[in-house]
Amino acid sequence: MADAFSAIPAAVLRNLSDKLYEKRKNAAIEVEGIVKQLTAAGDHDKITAVINLLSHEFAYSAQANHRKGGLIGLAAATVGLSAEAAQHLEQIIPPVINSFSDQDSRVRYYACEALYNIAKVVRGEFIVHFNKIFDALCKLSADSDPNVQSAAHLLDRLVKDIVTESDQFSIEEFIPLLRERMNVLNPYVRQFLVGWITVLDSVPDIDMLGFLPDFLDGLFNMLSDSSLEIRQQADSALSEFLEEIKNSPSVDYGRMAEILVQRASSPDEFTRWTAITWINEFVKLGGDQLVPYYADILGAILPCIADKEEKIRVVARETNDELRAIEADPSEGFDVGAILSIAKRQLSSEYEATRIESLHWISALLNRHRSEVLSFLNDIFDTLLKALSDPSDQVVLLVLEVHARIAKDEYNFHQLVVFLVYNFRTDNALLEKRGALIIRRLCVLLDAERVYRELSTILEGEADLDFASTLVQALNLILLTSSELAELRDLLKLSLVNAAGKDFFLSLYTSWSHSSMAIISLCLLAQAYEHTSSVIQSLTEEDINVKFLVQLDKLIHLLETPIFAYLRLQLLEAGRYIWLLKALYGLLMLLPQQSAAFKILRTRLKTVPSYSFSNNNNMSEHEHEHENESESDHGIIMINFGSWLQKFQQMQKLHRLHSKSQHTASISIPSKEVEKPQESSKILPDMNLLSRPPSRLSRKAP
Repeated sequence: MADAFSAIPAAVLRNLSDKLYEKRKNAAIEVEGIVKQLTAAGDHDKITAVINLLSHEFAYSAQANHRKGGLIGLAAATVGLSAEAAQHLEQIIPPVINSFSDQDSRVRYYACEALYNIAKVVRGEFIVHFNKIFDALCKLSADSDPNVQSAAHLLDRLVKDIVTESDQFSIEEFIPLLRERMNVLNPYVRQFLVGWITVLDSVPDIDMLGFLPDFLDGLFNMLSDSSLEIRQQADSALSEFLEEIKNSPSVDYGRMAEILVQRASSPDEFTRWTAITWINEFVKLGGDQLVPYYADILGAILPCIADKEEKIRVVARETNDELRAIEADPSEGFDVGAILSIAKRQLSSEYEATRIESLHWISALLNRHRSEVLSFLNDIFDTLLKALSDPSDQVVLLVLEVHARIAKDEYNFHQLVVFLVYNFRTDNALLEKRGALIIRRLCVLLDAERVYRELSTILEGEADLDFASTLVQALNLILLTSSELAELRDLLKLSLVNAAGKDFFLSLYTSWSHSSMAIISLCLLAQAYEHTSSVIQSLTEEDINVKFLVQLDKLIHLLETPIFAYLRLQLLEAGRYIWLLKALYGLLMLLPQQSAAFKILRTRLKTVPSYSFSNNNNMSEHEHEHENESESDHGIIMINFGSWLQKFQQMQKLHRLHSKSQHTASISIPSKEVEKPQESSKILPDMNLLSRPPSRLSRKAP
């Protein structure tokens, strides 16, 4: 230190700390000259002493004017050193950088000025201190003093020029510092960072694309900045990087995909659109690299399909189609379970379009990876069943298609029908609002006869008799009216002359016995008119209740539809179909005379021509049946209707007993306790019970 005092006159040192800028400037010029002389003489020890004096006695001083003088003095010493300055930078740079955080704005300003002059002298030699300088500049870019900001901008431009022409800059050491700063919210800092990213990316020798995952999230953060200028700068930088990705042979898609997935759900529209655009390009370019991320990508796409912004919806749909078109294999890392989990979660989305696409994905997976999907069936089956209650008809139809694909094998088919009946039992609204749609669609997607046989088998042993009656009535109405079930109706019409028709008729009989009106309808459809009359005759006083009359009213109206045109035409041969006439008159006798149905049926029966009773050219149905009996060996089908009538009567007896027990319970037990016996009906049907023979099931019914 003594060497420094001897080298620099006391007057110069006094002026260096003067409050007047001109005196400090003149003193700095003197210091420059002194250091030049020492450099020429090669006296680096004295130079070191001078720099230490300027640093410790001035730059680190508690007095602001001393600090200002120290900064200008250090810059002057660097100018004096000229080409020799590099070996003294370790002493010169630290006190200058330390001054960037000074409380006095003028000191900070002089620090910028000093470093600017130092950088002009040493140029690329100060790259080793770049990270410290960058960190300081980052803070100064948001300085509260506009003069300091202005000085920092000038210094920043110079540093950028030096870095772009230097071959010593280490991007590996710089990236962690950049990543640390990317989440700063200050708009000035954000502009500063985007500026550096853009500059470094323009340098051919610096591979910024390779480090893009480290600061990509930060750039996306800036897309939602309140400043339009920052949003535009960030968007411009991202657009440039996306173009580079398209032209680059090797890109780390995986890490960036994770970031994009998060950003696709941003509340900011511009961020969502940019993220989904990037994802779209990644799906096209990424190939095998993206296989492990398919589930995450799908989770980002599906919600965007229902985005409020059309441009986002368009890109999301395109991306979804691209992704589904890629036929990846589980052996390549394609996670079927993860995809199913995403589709299951999105089935609960509030948006119909998202739910629809989720179902398309499940359907596509069933086509390509059926065995893998079925291994996860327990995880998604309940959700698929709940989706049958979806408010959208389109969603329900797609759910049914998925169910139909699952139910191709016998076990899953049985499971589907069992759970469907269970859902109908526990959710009355589902049966009322969607029952017909569900059953009709399943009959189209699966074999209609198979569906009805399975439903009938399950309902034979249904413990909840009220529910069984309700569901049978619903199934019967669908059978009688749906265009999709026309072939089943044609098959039933042949029940007395065709083995397949007879078999199907009898497969429905026991379960249809839960409803007397369903049995009457079934027998009319099967043209078993004598048995229809027997069923009507077997009805007791207790059977003729309001529910029965409502169902009878529906049947009378159905008799006037094209479905029963064959029956009405048979009335032209009343002598031959005498049991049909008797059955219809039986129904007429059960109807209240003032009802519309009574008038409709009476009007119809009045139109039966009198000539049709002639026995000359026609024979009675009774004679016809006897003729059939005699020809039983010639292909005519025989049915022991007497035993089936007993089964019907037994089932109706169970219903009457059940009705009486409910009536008694409602009188003797408080209302809150009445519901307790019903709890058992909410339990899922026992699979073992369902596999027992129908006769045992019927005997075990309560």
